[in-house]
Amino acid sequence: MQTIGFIGIGNLGLPIAENLLKAGHQLKVYNRTREKALPLEQLGAVVVDSPVAAVEKGGIVFTLVSDDAALREIVTPEFLAALGAGGVHASMSTISPDTARELAALHKKAGTTYVASPVFARPEAAAAKMGNAAISGDAAAKERIRTLLLDGFAKNIFDMGTKPQQANVMKLIGNFMIAGAMELMAESFVLAEKNGLDVKAAYEMLTTTLFTGPVFRNYGAMILNREFTGNPAFKASLGLKDIDLVLETARNSYTPMPIANLVHQRLLTVLSKGRRDADWVALATGALNDAGLK
Repeated sequence: MQTIGFIGIGNLGLPIAENLLKAGHQLKVYNRTREKALPLEQLGAVVVDSPVAAVEKGGIVFTLVSDDAALREIVTPEFLAALGAGGVHASMSTISPDTARELAALHKKAGTTYVASPVFARPEAAAAKMGNAAISGDAAAKERIRTLLLDGFAKNIFDMGTKPQQANVMKLIGNFMIAGAMELMAESFVLAEKNGLDVKAAYEMLTTTLFTGPVFRNYGAMILNREFTGNPAFKASLGLKDIDLVLETARNSYTPMPIANLVHQRLLTVLSKGRRDADWVALATGALNDAGLK
């Protein structure tokens, strides 16, 4: 069995790497903070000291890092040479479509293949293999990573086409819709509370009938219970980064997105108040504060 490279052992990368190891795959893992990767040694992973060391010639390497800059730092000429002819780099990060397009061109020039496979899942969903993957790029490369995505986190895999950036557009659309749903719920719950309605009763009715999806059920509960800070599964700073990418992509394609501008301001306000331990669901505090609620 070929060893798989895995770069980026954060809140989301850790459960995915754990699942791959438990499924019997051999992993070489790298993380900038080495200590975060060490628990994987107990499951049989080899922890290495550089991204290049995680790569095997002609093999598969996954990256799951925080932003475009972090991914660009990884994809060096040395990294591409180590991956070599026939090698596949599957990027699970939420990045700009333009960055995906540029990196795909760099890989093609080096004789390697870049495929996008961004993750739709919070850590607990990834651990339970209840996440969703959007994939795009070369057909053969997508087929090579399919089983690994299923073993790692995905209940469903959706093919977005042959252009690598297409899956990243899909990821940005998904994150924008989650943020918009959180704003929608926050405003609705505020309206209920200001008019003497039992907010929990409203939540139960809405999320068990008209709005039954996990986004409404799970984030709605967090808003209801004011679970905004503490141990964020997805930081507000990363949410702001993603909505920045949504607006950048919208500008580049002349697409007006007024709701995206609103949730951007909500997240910016959260961070402007120094809430560095806030989950991105804290954008809901904007509607609460506007209405004089806490």
